[in-house]
Amino acid sequence: MTNKNGIIALTIVIALISVYNLSFTFVSRSFKSKAIAYATDAKGEVDLTKKQHFIDSLWREEVYLGNTLQDVTERELNLGLDLQGGMHVVLEVAPADILKGMAGGNARSAAFQNALKKAGEDKSANNSTFINRFVSAYKEAAPNTSLASVFATSANRGKINSNSSDSDVIKMLKTEIDGSIDRAFQITQARIDKFGVTNPNIQRLPGQNRVLVELPGVDNPERVRRLLSGAAKLEFAEVYLTQELGAGLEGLGRYLTQQAEIEKAAKKSAPAASVDTASTDTTKKSTAGGLAAQLEKKSDSTATDSAALAAQSAALTSLFVPMPQGLGVYLKDTARASEILRRPEVRSLFPSDLVFMWDRKGTEAGGNQLILPLYFIKKSNGEAAMEGDVIVDATHDYDDRGRPEVTMRMNGEGARKWRSLTARSVGRPVAIIIDNLVYTAPTVQGEIPNGNSSITGSFTVEETKDMSNVLKAGKLPAPTHIVEEAVVGSSLGAEAINDGLWSSAVGLLIVLVFMVAYYNQAGWIADMALLINLFFLLGVMASLGAVLTLSGIAGIVLSIGMAVDANVLIYEGIKAELAEGKPFAQSIRDGFKHSLTAIIDSNVTTLLTGIILYTFGTGLVLGFATTLVLGLLTSLFSAIFITRLLLEQKLKNGKTFAFTNTLTKGWFQDNHFDFVSQRRRFYIISAIIIAIGVGSFIFKGFGLGIDFKGGRSYVVRFENNVDADALRANMDEILGSTTEVKTFGGQDQVKITTPYLIEDTTPEADQKAEAKILEATKKIADNPAKIVSSNKVGPTMAKDTLWSAVYAVLLALAANFVYILIRFKRVAFSYGAVMSLAHDVVIILAIFSLFNGWLPWSLDIDQAFIGAILTMIGYSMNDTVVIYDRIRDYLADEKSRGQSLSTVINNALNSTLSRTAVTGISVILVLIVLMIFGGAVIRGFTFCMLLGVIVGTYSSLFVAAPIVVDLLQRSQKNEPAPAVAADATAAAAATKKVKA
Repeated sequence: MTNKNGIIALTIVIALISVYNLSFTFVSRSFKSKAIAYATDAKGEVDLTKKQHFIDSLWREEVYLGNTLQDVTERELNLGLDLQGGMHVVLEVAPADILKGMAGGNARSAAFQNALKKAGEDKSANNSTFINRFVSAYKEAAPNTSLASVFATSANRGKINSNSSDSDVIKMLKTEIDGSIDRAFQITQARIDKFGVTNPNIQRLPGQNRVLVELPGVDNPERVRRLLSGAAKLEFAEVYLTQELGAGLEGLGRYLTQQAEIEKAAKKSAPAASVDTASTDTTKKSTAGGLAAQLEKKSDSTATDSAALAAQSAALTSLFVPMPQGLGVYLKDTARASEILRRPEVRSLFPSDLVFMWDRKGTEAGGNQLILPLYFIKKSNGEAAMEGDVIVDATHDYDDRGRPEVTMRMNGEGARKWRSLTARSVGRPVAIIIDNLVYTAPTVQGEIPNGNSSITGSFTVEETKDMSNVLKAGKLPAPTHIVEEAVVGSSLGAEAINDGLWSSAVGLLIVLVFMVAYYNQAGWIADMALLINLFFLLGVMASLGAVLTLSGIAGIVLSIGMAVDANVLIYEGIKAELAEGKPFAQSIRDGFKHSLTAIIDSNVTTLLTGIILYTFGTGLVLGFATTLVLGLLTSLFSAIFITRLLLEQKLKNGKTFAFTNTLTKGWFQDNHFDFVSQRRRFYIISAIIIAIGVGSFIFKGFGLGIDFKGGRSYVVRFENNVDADALRANMDEILGSTTEVKTFGGQDQVKITTPYLIEDTTPEADQKAEAKILEATKKIADNPAKIVSSNKVGPTMAKDTLWSAVYAVLLALAANFVYILIRFKRVAFSYGAVMSLAHDVVIILAIFSLFNGWLPWSLDIDQAFIGAILTMIGYSMNDTVVIYDRIRDYLADEKSRGQSLSTVINNALNSTLSRTAVTGISVILVLIVLMIFGGAVIRGFTFCMLLGVIVGTYSSLFVAAPIVVDLLQRSQKNEPAPAVAADATAAAAATKKVKA
């Protein structure tokens, strides 16, 4: 093997990188275990507050190779929501609300209201944006009215005017909607930061007015719904300065001193703690003197006891840090500080109109510490001096010195309030607040009479862009609505981990045993390459920050099963070379060389499908696609290079080893099955199945999942077995709508699907729906139940998901058609492949339609089903391409001269049977294990893939190849003989060139 030393060096580098990145996972889990041990009492119950305190105390401390616990946690191999519980939410910014805000009073017209209603209801033009649908509907309702007459309001001054063309207005509307989505994204980020979730995933979905939020470990869905729904509240408020609160701060110091003495006395009377808290001393000597000096100079207190004053100051600075416009608290102490500041005895020390508020982001301090500023906000009767609805516009710009700044413009009412506020705040800060977090608190330089202001400071361009977006957030009524939601309980997540790990271990073991049983000593080498592949895959996932989900575990196991294919192609090639009498070492070299083309072609087609899955998929499908794509890449490297290195190492001492054993020797060899002459019989069999399926489509239809039809879905677990029919009757009575109730993973657990209140996007509707579900379950006597997971998909989200699924399938077919055409130079091969894939999809759909409701697992058509269909397309193409590669070789082989096309293709198909059988058996075994042990969540998904492997293998042999025969025979009738010979010669030359 050329560049052997380079390959060894690359392997060592990848191994070291994998070890390094996976080590963060073990360190993070170790600290989490310590936190649980610290927070567990004598009864075995975990105090979540103590657990969080333990983690917070080390969050910014170096714990591993110069990395803080925060760094370590962020770099661990993260678990998805289905493995640890949590919440998945898709938020949508309502464009109708934005248009109402921009139209002002004109939005009350009948034409405007009707156009909005029609734009929201017209879902037929899927590629049309809401703006385009609205404009079309408005022009239909008011054909002689220009858009400028509707939207050229004072709020939009400077962007359009009464003479602006419709195209200019449309452009402005689209820009404003895009900006609103950006603001929603930023506000969502701030809200999630406030929520305090570890490793949240927040992203704007490309090309959509939606934001995806994933919150691992969240166990309070109602709080999340309240936090994420609705418009952001923007406020402007005065700020108390530290020197104005001397008496209150001194009283706070006395209070903290007393509390410390009480805690000290309690510790003396209590037995010593047996667990090291690992917390660090937050007292900073450098700040104690600074705040003490401020208190001594600025306070009106007449205290004369310097020792008491020093003790109070020390107690105060043990928790708080003085900052220019207030106090700060180290991030690890913010929970304790908030709890103390909420106490009535502490609140009584400060003015009644004072409100404590945190800054939205911290300030870096020494020693990897982060200080979160605390502001003293003045609110009279709980109301700020101004709210954000007075903002007309805000932009980011540069001042006359070239520094980034933010400019904002207010309406008339806002200008009057702003003039009064700035007049009494000259030389003082004014806080800009959104969702009770202070974004910035600039100092007022002078009275601002006209409502046009600029905010300057040591800002970056990115910060001014964010700030201008925040200010504009108060301009338009653009609340966010939850259009998709999934909640997974922690108990269900723990079960998923057990199911996933167990199925993975069993599936991997079966594949390893099968390889040794079939390939004898060579099987051990293949097994070692597979284990190295698994290690590399996990290392790469950790390096890229990928999230491991239950479907991802399924993807890993399946990628291992499919990785066998590359080893099988290599081993079968070596066996063929040995059968020709070549020396052992030469056979290995030639076997690798001749199998390389088929390995690359077959994996590229699967990779194309995996990329499409990753692009269009979410949730279960996305997790599966991630591990499938990465697994294909690592398995290619392992099969082509690692297996080769291991084989050559074995040959180093001149020893040979067996690729078969007594039992498997001769299996699938010397086959003479006549595929071609039987093709019409198999065409008829497939046509009958498809005809039955079409009849089922028409008369029975499909069971659509909520991904495609919208609705609410709940997994409910009972203490004892439950009668699904009795529960369904209760649900229909309580909910007043048709409800699906299916057994899910056991007789004591059901999946309930209902359209109840699906049009209502408020958090109250979610609470009401859950309450109704539980009310219906209570009618089952002596059998308590609880909701362990829930899912919600709105109608618009369901429609978009359906179209995305259709596009994904069509794109997969088109991509594979083009790739086959490029690689095999004949349209016949592309037609055969795509017709075979279409055949597979229709048959799978037929089975899902026919047997829906008969099998004890879900056969709903949902996103998971589409993911399985696309995976099946990838596998079927993998199988088809290997067969095509062998057909191309046989057509180009000199030995095939003089033989009929049917004979050549029959020989090619028979020669691939060993590879088709071994790969198919290994993948089928893995999928059967996933079906049995993988859990109810992915059972329907796995069943679809299992069917796909069986049907895909059948179609590759009995549909794809026969179609190629028919098309090539038809083309040969229209070509002179010399042209056919020339094609064969060219194909032979091309094959030799590729194999060289």
